[in-house]
Amino acid sequence: MPPVPTIMSTPRFLKLFAILSLTAASLCLADATAGATDGITHERDIIYGRKYGMALVLDVLRPANADGAGIIVVMSGGWKCHDGPVDPDWYSQYLKQGYTIFAVRHGSQPRFVLPEIIGDVHRAVRFIRHNAARWPVDPGRLGITGGSAGGHLSLIIGTQGGPGDPDAADPVDRESSAVRAVACFYPPTDFLNYGAEGVSGMGTGPLAWCYPAFGPRADMPGSSRQYGREISPIYSVSARTPPVFIIHGDRDTTVPLQQSETFIKRLTGAGVPARLYVKAGAGHTWRDMESKIADGRMVTDWFNQYLRDQP
Repeated sequence: MPPVPTIMSTPRFLKLFAILSLTAASLCLADATAGATDGITHERDIIYGRKYGMALVLDVLRPANADGAGIIVVMSGGWKCHDGPVDPDWYSQYLKQGYTIFAVRHGSQPRFVLPEIIGDVHRAVRFIRHNAARWPVDPGRLGITGGSAGGHLSLIIGTQGGPGDPDAADPVDRESSAVRAVACFYPPTDFLNYGAEGVSGMGTGPLAWCYPAFGPRADMPGSSRQYGREISPIYSVSARTPPVFIIHGDRDTTVPLQQSETFIKRLTGAGVPARLYVKAGAGHTWRDMESKIADGRMVTDWFNQYLRDQP
């Protein structure tokens, strides 16, 4: 008795199946090479850690002329992570000069407070270093940048980054979170002296809208001052701090210019190469600050000096 034809054995179904299979294969290929336009390969949402059932992710943008130097971009404002798509145009100055970009997203306030957010960024640097051969980048030629809260977190890594736990079960956590150079924009640096001596910036004054980021320790009598020191990069400056370049507007009312001025003074006192560029008439953020104007070129010049074997 001949087999009974079914819809799955008809020529029409087989043709449709073949088309769908080819389409699926094309989609898989497109996903693997997503963003490979104009010589830039863009890998999206790479998981560098997990907590409370949530994935921590970063994007990698690698230009065709990549030379092994990497720049970590902390995508943070008000300690809330930027959750939109990563646009390669934002980093055109870096990509044109051969830098591989790591755009890092961290856990955001109000769900997570500063010590947890800081831990995320340390984890991201360790993950990048552990997987450096994957892109590939030189683990000894990593710089970090960001603006405002992203600048603060960049300086935390610059001043507090260091060896991992050699006994950690996760090999990523055994890696160092140190970087070789920092360049950032208008960063908070000292929450205990915010704009003036003795003025608290821990979720008060111009940072009142960021109050949840600081968590309950900011209000605890007897411990708030120690907490402020822990989360303020100025108190971790040492001779081992990598070179730092800061751009800050002289009309910034959110993060006072004093924050960068006192930080640079502390760096130079420790013998660390440091430079502050004061942008006349600029407030807190300005248009195209990184990618299309001279500010971005100054940042790449700084990284060229300290991330490349021959500037």
